[in-house]
Amino acid sequence: MIKPIVTDIHQLQQPSKPVSRADLSLARDLKDTLAAHQDACVGMAANMIGVHKRVIIAQLGPLPVVMFNPQLIRKAQPYQTKEGCLSLAGQRPTTRYQRITVEFFNEHWQRQQLALTDFAAEIVQHELDHCQGIII
Repeated sequence: MIKPIVTDIHQLQQPSKPVSRADLSLARDLKDTLAAHQDACVGMAANMIGVHKRVIIAQLGPLPVVMFNPQLIRKAQPYQTKEGCLSLAGQRPTTRYQRITVEFFNEHWQRQQLALTDFAAEIVQHELDHCQGIII
């Protein structure tokens, strides 16, 4: 189901809690909401739709990838960039890493590890920040 986008900074600054298998249905809401905003958005965290759980979605190529309890386990090659966010107006400077590895559970609750570079890595880092209540 398409959910409204949270723009309240105080809500967005709340760290998200870990999820369990009982939260797998969040994937559908994130997919539907991301698809509804595909013209302006390539990733989303559950807190952006009002759910303070550690779940993100990132458009990585043709398919969106949902990550439950994602954790950044490696990062390399920092760089400065500017990013926008569907929840906030404008763009803000931030530091990102060109190469990352993220570990997470997929929609079948299988542990996965994914190495990402460049823009795909930037998307995931932005959404991981959301999970921690970090606003760029």
